[in-house]
Amino acid sequence: MGLGYALLLYYRDQTFREQSPMLSRFLGLLRFLVVTTLSALLLSPLLKSVQTETKKPVVILAQDQSESIGADFTPASLEQYKQQWQALRDALATNYEVHEIAFGDAVREGVDFSFSDKITNFSELLQNVYDLYGNQNLGAVVMATDGIYNEGSNPAYSGAQLAAPVFTVALGDTSVKKDLLLKRVFHNKIAYLGDKFTIQIDIAANNCAGAQTVLTVSKVEGDQRRQLQSIPLQVNGNDFFTTKEVVIEADQPGVAQYLISVAKVPGEVTAVNNSREIFIDVLDARQKILVLANGPHPDLSAMRQMLEGNKNYQVTVAFPNEPGLDITKYDFAVLHNLPSTTFDISGLLQKMDNQRMPRLFVAGMQTNYTALSGMQNLVTIRSDGRQSDEVQATVSPQFSAFSVSPNSIEELPQFSPVTAAFGVFKATPQAQVILWKRIGKISTDQPLLAVGEINGARTGILMAEGIWKWRLFDYLNHQNYDIFDEVFGKTVQYLSLKDDKRKFRVTLDQNIFNENEAVRFSAELYNDNYELTNEPDVALVVRSQSGKEFPYTFNRTGKAYTLSAGILPVGNYTYKASTNFNGKAMVFEGKFSVRPIQLELFETTANHAVLQQLSTAFGGVMVSSDSLLSIADKIKAKETVKPVIFQTNTTSPLINLKWIFAILAGFLALEWFLRRYFGAY
Repeated sequence: MGLGYALLLYYRDQTFREQSPMLSRFLGLLRFLVVTTLSALLLSPLLKSVQTETKKPVVILAQDQSESIGADFTPASLEQYKQQWQALRDALATNYEVHEIAFGDAVREGVDFSFSDKITNFSELLQNVYDLYGNQNLGAVVMATDGIYNEGSNPAYSGAQLAAPVFTVALGDTSVKKDLLLKRVFHNKIAYLGDKFTIQIDIAANNCAGAQTVLTVSKVEGDQRRQLQSIPLQVNGNDFFTTKEVVIEADQPGVAQYLISVAKVPGEVTAVNNSREIFIDVLDARQKILVLANGPHPDLSAMRQMLEGNKNYQVTVAFPNEPGLDITKYDFAVLHNLPSTTFDISGLLQKMDNQRMPRLFVAGMQTNYTALSGMQNLVTIRSDGRQSDEVQATVSPQFSAFSVSPNSIEELPQFSPVTAAFGVFKATPQAQVILWKRIGKISTDQPLLAVGEINGARTGILMAEGIWKWRLFDYLNHQNYDIFDEVFGKTVQYLSLKDDKRKFRVTLDQNIFNENEAVRFSAELYNDNYELTNEPDVALVVRSQSGKEFPYTFNRTGKAYTLSAGILPVGNYTYKASTNFNGKAMVFEGKFSVRPIQLELFETTANHAVLQQLSTAFGGVMVSSDSLLSIADKIKAKETVKPVIFQTNTTSPLINLKWIFAILAGFLALEWFLRRYFGAY
């Protein structure tokens, strides 16, 4: 087609007869090439290409950056080790793709030989290598460490599915030195004020037979240390181990810091591992409960014994006419036979309302029911309190604020009758009835015990006295007070539960942080409708024990606030958050502690057996630090560590090549230009 088109157009054409014959031939050639190429493209030819890529094997050089490694290096030996490491990396870089990673607190790219990490976790390293390089041509993993790990599992049994040999470089000293150390200290992270808690201390000694030492437990209070206990110890063998238990009383709320130490023995290689600090968060969970009564009554003793069975309750029994009575010092009040004709407690009740103090009314035959009717909205009362009924109780099946055991539901109606005022009593819609009155064998719709909320304060009302009979009856029939304590204990617990009504609050994930953990804060701000808002800025100042201040500003997230204060030095801290909302300054204060991690200091003997076991499990070998460079030859000798060749075949239509269009357009343009230039139209 191309040849025919060119001959038809130029073979006998006389347009360029005055020009050189070469012009017509050249123009014919251009037309021939264009038409031929276009005709060929109409046949949809395909272009097949093959791309070959060679992927070098990946070799991982992993260096343990924990403190135990640095403790065994002198400046000269460390410099020599760095040079050997560099030489190994250069030797491998020719034939392999080398990645350097450090591990300890975390796995990360790059090795700086700082040896400042507080923990060592081999299993995390192996899992991280598998996750990042498991789908690549992983040739080998080189781990330089002393074999001491204090987090995670034994690396040989970590479950990592590496398909590459692991070569280990044995660092550290395996000789057993003369050393006395605190091996482990077990303790609760939280204790309650007034409780006694136990600290279990494991003490070990190597090559210290015949030595004498003293175990001392002290409480650290600022810059002062107060010794709590001192226990003499006799080391009776070169491979010595013993466990001591120390009982301590939590005497102050807050984060308590204790120092546990054993005295250094002569010739000991180091005393760094002879002491350990622990931090315990002592919570003041006790609630101050006031049992305020119109006068002496057997119910008061029954209530007091029931309440004092809970170690978090501090109970006081008082009468309204006692001098110096300050009801605002208490968290919960039981008002027995109050208000009465003798005592008008409207003033005390106003103070309770001001601080939204929860309360429980116990109405008996000395109660002023007219006044009581106006002090609560749970039960409507029509009674003068002059006549009485003997009533029993049935548990309301509709009550769901807390659970009552099936045994109590079954047994409670059989308890001895208690005394209730005669009259008409109706539960209001605001009330949740726990117990209904039963008179004889007739169940009534009159509430005996109900709970609800009045002006933001949880309130309960018991429409009878003589509950001491129930406590005695419970013991007479069951040899315990479980049913009585369950019904009234759970009622008091429900009523005294505090709701956080503060409009501005700051929270921490925990009160005690490790020195390698970032301290993170969260904050919430509520408007008058208790809706979250984060319109104003929130500032935070963290203050250390020495008085140094760290200022921050919270970040907004959603409708709340968040802040990461980063990693702080070891010590006790206080913080103060502040903001200004609707012209009102709001402040929230608290405290926390940062404790040291001393795990790396309590193992002074390298564990090369773990490294040998790890290398054997993954088909590698263990070498000493002096033979570090030999690993390059050992990896090269492994037949499985080979490059991988990837070939990619690509097929695409030839018409997609844009340069062909450019050439054809150029040929047509050149032909048109020459025809115009030499006078053809």
